[in-house]
Amino acid sequence: MKRKITKILQLLMLLTAGFAACSAIYFLVDDVFDGSFVNWVEANLLEVEYYYNSHGESVVDMRIAWYRLKPILLGAFTAGTLILLTVSFTASHITARQREKRCITDISQRLRAYMEGKRDAVEVFPKEQAEIAVQLSDIKSALLENQRRLKEETTRKNDLIAYLAHDLKTPLTSVIGYLSLLDEAADMPQEQRAKYTRITLDKAYRLEKMINEFFDITRYNLQQIAIQKEPVDLYYLLVQLTDELLPVLEKNKNTVSLQADESLTVQGDPDKLARVFGNLLKNAAAYSYPGTEIGILAEETESHITVRFKNQGKTIPAEKLNSIFEKFYRLDEARSSGTGGAGLGLAIAKEIAALHGGDISAQSQAGTVTFTITLPKGN
Repeated sequence: MKRKITKILQLLMLLTAGFAACSAIYFLVDDVFDGSFVNWVEANLLEVEYYYNSHGESVVDMRIAWYRLKPILLGAFTAGTLILLTVSFTASHITARQREKRCITDISQRLRAYMEGKRDAVEVFPKEQAEIAVQLSDIKSALLENQRRLKEETTRKNDLIAYLAHDLKTPLTSVIGYLSLLDEAADMPQEQRAKYTRITLDKAYRLEKMINEFFDITRYNLQQIAIQKEPVDLYYLLVQLTDELLPVLEKNKNTVSLQADESLTVQGDPDKLARVFGNLLKNAAAYSYPGTEIGILAEETESHITVRFKNQGKTIPAEKLNSIFEKFYRLDEARSSGTGGAGLGLAIAKEIAALHGGDISAQSQAGTVTFTITLPKGN
């Protein structure tokens, strides 16, 4: 309603201004040229006829020459209309630009106040901008969540690096110490020498594992995972990964039960899928109770292939189940030597599954932990 009243007032002002301008022009022309304008009108727009009436009196008859006046009036009307439209359009354009500028400034100020403050968007923006308020509220929530995740990820990463840097000293000191004993005691009994050599080798393996964790962190930050799909013999891949992990499984007297069709295949990157299943199998072996069975079940539907890794171990709290796929997150809060790596295995596995169009989820209850990976069959 306010906009309509404003437009009517603007139009009235334009008409008033036009009338005033025409009057001023007429006055100036007639006054400056000392009646020449009137003389011109009488000479060009009036027809004068002289004759005598019945009484013999001289009569002057003056009539408007409409055939001359019509083109002039039409031209004046056309020119006036064009001028009025031009002025009206210019004024409307300027007014719209000013209104747009004020609107942008107002939204900018409200946006700054909302992003920097703690008030809700509906409190900062008026009802006319309710849609903007809803969208900004969603954007702010997403930004805050990303900031929170990034902060937690950075903290976990820095803590992990600090732990690894500190823990590197322990195996390195042991390696140097035992090698020094072997070097200094030339007459050391063979049995004791073999014992010290075995301990030194174990510490060196541990040192190598920790250095590889540093490399995992660096590679994850510097490279983007890319996949090249091809038909993959899923059954053979799972058998191969199980065989490779036998030394670790035998150490804790764990066994693996594989249930899958021998002809089961999937369209994917064999190296990347091997990393996914390898990470899940190692994770199951690391957190299984000694002497228990790790179950692998692969099933096929019309459109997807589902692989489940199930092990018996400590129940994972629900709040931690939501975080185990985040980068640098480790269930092993004590960061003992026996379990846990750089906290990248599950995060990388989830990213690889997503690149294949699939997903990974985890469930844990009553001492049973299940990781489920779903992959599309592909063509």
